[in-house]
Amino acid sequence: MTHDSVLTPVYTSPAEPSKRLTDLPPYVFAQLDVLKAEARARGADLIDLGMGNPDLPTPEPILRAIQEGVMDPANHRYPQFNGKPEFREAVSRFMSRRYHVEIDPETEVQPLIGSKEGLAKLTFAYIGEGDYSIVFAPYYPVHARATYLAGGKVHYCAMTEENHYLPDVETIPEEVAQKAKLMFMNYPNNPSAATAPLSYLEKLVAYCKKHGIVLISDLAYGEICYDGYRPPSIFNVPDAKSVAIEYHSFSKSFNMAGWRMGWACGNPGVIKTLFNVKTNCDYGIASAIQDGGICALDRAEEFLPGIIQTYQERRDVVVKGFQEMGWTIEPPRSTLYVWLPVPSGFDDSKSWCRHLMDTTDVVITPGIAFGDAGDAYFRVSLVSSKELLQQAIDRLKAKGIRYS
Repeated sequence: MTHDSVLTPVYTSPAEPSKRLTDLPPYVFAQLDVLKAEARARGADLIDLGMGNPDLPTPEPILRAIQEGVMDPANHRYPQFNGKPEFREAVSRFMSRRYHVEIDPETEVQPLIGSKEGLAKLTFAYIGEGDYSIVFAPYYPVHARATYLAGGKVHYCAMTEENHYLPDVETIPEEVAQKAKLMFMNYPNNPSAATAPLSYLEKLVAYCKKHGIVLISDLAYGEICYDGYRPPSIFNVPDAKSVAIEYHSFSKSFNMAGWRMGWACGNPGVIKTLFNVKTNCDYGIASAIQDGGICALDRAEEFLPGIIQTYQERRDVVVKGFQEMGWTIEPPRSTLYVWLPVPSGFDDSKSWCRHLMDTTDVVITPGIAFGDAGDAYFRVSLVSSKELLQQAIDRLKAKGIRYS
């Protein structure tokens, strides 16, 4: 059986799925899972630095809060669509402490079953046939894919080293701007780890106000920052609430990826729209999980420093290792990732990553997973111990891997 046939198994269905789904290109992370399973079946001892899946445990006080919540009969019924009032109030306190912005817990917060589902559902609320989403590329896949599933179109703004990963939105064609409903931006950025100054966010707010576009700030990595760096919230821009909504996640910040919890906050009309979609699709976060979220938010300053220090030490191992192999790297100030150019001699990021998996048993993510704009790059995730990361670096060096 060829590798290609492994990546495209044939299944039968009593009816054909929609073209909106079948026309999407294969999800690269699903393809990687197949390749990893194949490699392990032949006995490979893989070091997986692919998906950004936190390996650290959830802090014990958060787990205790969830355990106590599980035993509370009040939590055994359907949760409220807009979450517990106590959870929304904890979000408001957190935003005030961490970002110095005021969020109304009654009208400006929507709890989410992870920020990914909230990003998709807001897209379904606004995008129809002929509508555009403006997406900064490379991009977290749901930023673009949800628009295609909704029947809309995507206009990509390329984030490049030349523009410091800050695209000039004034170059967007006027016919696109007139049909655009949403703009997705993500700083600190997955996959590139790029950050944006407040002055740039001000330009985005002004542009979206001018064209009547909902500005979506995906701040999933707002808490995982290094060397004293703190990113701005979109709401540090005056009057940003008139157009903006911001997404936050517990997954990376508190090692809670498996608990599926996040929130959106901002413009009350957009929050209400998101709420309306969710009432038709789900019942929200389990109440006991929200109890854990309240603990995480109220004690964030207790939990975050150790988590950040661990990832910063891992970042330093990866940066030093690739520098020694010839890559020129500025240590990223945020996220769980190091973003690197593919060396010469490889047609694309997939062939490079396949080469590393086959020759070194080290798994990394090809940049094509984040759209065509990422295909000259690859992403290394900081989701393994310092020791295992160093072992991965040693394997690459032993095989003579160098940047050229």
